[in-house]
Amino acid sequence: MSKDRTNNRAWTFGNDIDTDVIIAARYLSVEREELKKYVFCDYRPEFPRDVKEGDVIVAGRNFGCGSSREHAPLAIKEAGVKYVLAKSFARIFYRNAVNLGIYAVECSDKLDDVEEGDELEVNIREGKVYNKTKDFEIEATSYPPFMLEIVEAGGLVPYTRERILKNE
Repeated sequence: MSKDRTNNRAWTFGNDIDTDVIIAARYLSVEREELKKYVFCDYRPEFPRDVKEGDVIVAGRNFGCGSSREHAPLAIKEAGVKYVLAKSFARIFYRNAVNLGIYAVECSDKLDDVEEGDELEVNIREGKVYNKTKDFEIEATSYPPFMLEIVEAGGLVPYTRERILKNE
């Protein structure tokens, strides 16, 4: 499997999932590695316990609205989630996700047909999500090359560090 694909279980969420739902304010002072213990803990208590490396979050419109805290995408990343698929994102969440090395991918309305636990294959380069459980494809917004480089480097800081070391 290529570097830009994932092939894992979907966790479904609705519309307007705000950053307080992703990580409650009372956990903002915990160490970075600890954030995974509290991601979605008030909204979906089983999530921090059951999420697996490579799982995919599937949501509706306006994912990541609310406070502009970086902790929200960081908590998702620490939990092992690489892709957040949604019909739309709050702009600051989207930017924070990319800057932290998480693919925030806007998808078509066919995202509504994904159910909890469906197995998905994401191909970010082709802008496609394949639902292996139900055998259908979803159109996704593909990333321009510079954004792929940022996410693949692990975020904006590692990307910039690499470029400085290479004198680019």
